[in-house]
Amino acid sequence: MIYWLYELSGINILGYITIRAGVSFFLALFFTLYLLPKFIKWAQKTSSVQPINNWAPQRHQDKARTPTMGGIVFISATIFASLLTIKFSNVYALGALLTLVLFSLIGFQDDFAKIRKNQNLAGLKARTKLSFQIISALLIASFLYFFADFNTDLFVPFLKMPVINMGMYAIALWVLVIISTSNAVNLTDGLDGLATVPSIAALASFSIIIYITGNVKISSYLLMPTFDVGEVAIISSALMGALTGFLWHNCHPAEVFMGDSGSLAIGGFLGYLAIITKSEILLLLIGSIFVIEALSVIVQVGSYKLRKKRVFLMAPIHHHFEMKQWAENKIIVRFWIIAVLSNLIALITLKIR
Repeated sequence: MIYWLYELSGINILGYITIRAGVSFFLALFFTLYLLPKFIKWAQKTSSVQPINNWAPQRHQDKARTPTMGGIVFISATIFASLLTIKFSNVYALGALLTLVLFSLIGFQDDFAKIRKNQNLAGLKARTKLSFQIISALLIASFLYFFADFNTDLFVPFLKMPVINMGMYAIALWVLVIISTSNAVNLTDGLDGLATVPSIAALASFSIIIYITGNVKISSYLLMPTFDVGEVAIISSALMGALTGFLWHNCHPAEVFMGDSGSLAIGGFLGYLAIITKSEILLLLIGSIFVIEALSVIVQVGSYKLRKKRVFLMAPIHHHFEMKQWAENKIIVRFWIIAVLSNLIALITLKIR
């Protein structure tokens, strides 16, 4: 709508991506702050609360009556704010919205099944959930390859030129990136606000990279590839605003959880951003906390299957520190610090080419 007003009125300020990104941030923030308290009251009345896994540390049992599926609110706020501010003719922006919708729907199905059966492990079966994720990621990757005709070069940090043109194999990599990131964020969402701030930090980094990638002059100066992806920064900014509003109620002690409807969508979206900015490798640094959490699960499962021994007291790794009697706030804040620092390092690498 705002871009339409720019075309209709000719007021240049309404056409700037930075201005519309700022507007989308505050729109999503206000929508979330307004809607979330209403959602919490509704969830409490209808018993739409988070079932706690019996294997989780004992302190988690106190959170059994906390409303879940808050992701539905902030993802809806993000989409609504984006629709009011983006340029609809940009295919990459449409792909970003598609990613949010598809992965939020998968998460919603999982959350709803858990609530209905009042069991943490009663959601979608792992194989079913993965199948839905593969289908969704394949749709998004195919959209980029066939409809958007997106570049298939693979870039590596510190190198000026791409290392290889992947051709159709790019679809396989893109699917892997989207699914891996989606599940990694989902694994991280285990403590109050733990996944929220690292997500905001990652979105901030990607928003900067998207703006650079979409600007011919800046990208040429930094020796980075150029694509018409600038509009996606508006959606990324909207999600940052929505998550900031969500954090108001999600910080310890949490009044609401995002659920899979939020974490799967955030992760899928971050994977999409990594793809369109040619930052698939840099994503390992931008999403360092998510990578650490996912690796801890892989190491734990692999070690137990091969050696019948556990590496951590419990996985994902934030539960390991809980078992060591670390205060929940200490774990959360320290993970936040690591996330912010790793994103600062990631941004510094952009000039080293």
